[in-house]
Amino acid sequence: MFGKRPDATLVRDLSAMHRFMPYVSPRRNDSLFYMKQEIGADAAYEFIAKLNQDRPRNRPITLFHLLLRAMSFALLHRPGVNRFVKAGKIWQRDGVWITFSAKRKLVDGAPMITIKRRFYPERETLAEMTDATYEQLKAGRAGKKTASEKEMGWLLRLPGPLIRLALAIFRLGDHLGLVPRKMIDADPLYTSIFVANLGSINYPAGFHHLWEWGTASLFGVMGKTERDEDGSRKFIMAWTYDERMEDGLYSYHTLEMIRHWIENPETLVDPANPAEDH
Repeated sequence: MFGKRPDATLVRDLSAMHRFMPYVSPRRNDSLFYMKQEIGADAAYEFIAKLNQDRPRNRPITLFHLLLRAMSFALLHRPGVNRFVKAGKIWQRDGVWITFSAKRKLVDGAPMITIKRRFYPERETLAEMTDATYEQLKAGRAGKKTASEKEMGWLLRLPGPLIRLALAIFRLGDHLGLVPRKMIDADPLYTSIFVANLGSINYPAGFHHLWEWGTASLFGVMGKTERDEDGSRKFIMAWTYDERMEDGLYSYHTLEMIRHWIENPETLVDPANPAEDH
């Protein structure tokens, strides 16, 4: 309330035009910037094949892990994409958070699970990040419910009008900055980036909307790996971006950084140095 939130800091050094944008376009889905990106994958596949020689077979580093790593680097080095709009103001998020979806089992019709993790690109290695995501995925596939899933289960016991009332009260509290940090951290839609790996089920990339619930200002969809005419491997990323955070040029350069890191994967092994000029 009054310029404070438990999960973010108010961004004050903005131009009048930038500060006015949330009032002109109050909804995320009125402010979307779309971009499709082609990313070369040959170097990445060769790189992870070498790394996986020394890793357990049931925990290989994958192309998706490199994407998670590159996105966490981007959120660290380009803080303008780690912002969100609430109550007509632009906020700088505390921490690097990425949410991704996965199948509980790799069979058709299996339920989806969502994994939300706080990343620490400034201090964790690629191997540490990979192992941490496997641990969370293991818990989710074992059927362990997240705090968010438990909360939804409790709410669904109520009649529809009471559910809508409870959500309206939550939205008001969120608008005023009164929702506890513990509840925010547990909700997968209060995140820096939500990413879906459609390549894992051999699907092409497609654009996804941004939810009005939560604070996700960027959604990425990773498509299947394909062969180009010259035989080289590539995949498509489809990005949906809330341009109220930063302009399209800023977002373009940020997404090009992600492409660069994946196409030069040796840069992703060690912790990111925020002082480095990328």
